[in-house]
Amino acid sequence: MNELRTFDPFTLEPFEDTFRSMMRPWRMEAMEAPRIKLDLSELDSSYLVKAEIPGVRKEDIDVRVDGSTVTISAEAKKEKEEKKEGRVLRRERQEGYASRSFTLACPVDEGRAEALYMNGVLELKLPKKAPTSTKRLAIS
Repeated sequence: MNELRTFDPFTLEPFEDTFRSMMRPWRMEAMEAPRIKLDLSELDSSYLVKAEIPGVRKEDIDVRVDGSTVTISAEAKKEKEEKKEGRVLRRERQEGYASRSFTLACPVDEGRAEALYMNGVLELKLPKKAPTSTKRLAIS
C-alpha cells in the first residue's frame, strides 16, 4: 500500500519516517479493548439507545438500569481455533471486556424497559418514570 507523506524540514526527528518505514514489517500494533459506541435520543415519554457492540453474543451483554443511570457491559470472547496447518498473518478482531455508563435526566421505568439485539446493534427503549407529584401536608 502506498502512503502519501509530506516532507517537513523542521521536524524534530528528521529520520523518524525513514526508520519507521524500515521497521514496518516488524512493527507491533497495540490492541485496544473493545468499545461500545452509542446513539442516544429522547422522545416525550422515553429514551432510545442504539449501542454498537459487534462480534458479541447476546448472552454476553449485560444491561443494568438503576434509577436514571444505565450501564451496558459486554464481553467479546476469543473463539477457540484448531489449526491444522498455516499461520496467522494478522489478527485484528478484538477480545476483552467493555463497559459504558451514562446518566439520563429522568429516572427510567425499569418494568417497561425493552432491549433488542440484532446484527451487532443493541436497541434499548427506556420509558421515563412518571413524575411523582408532591403532596402538601396540612399542619395541625
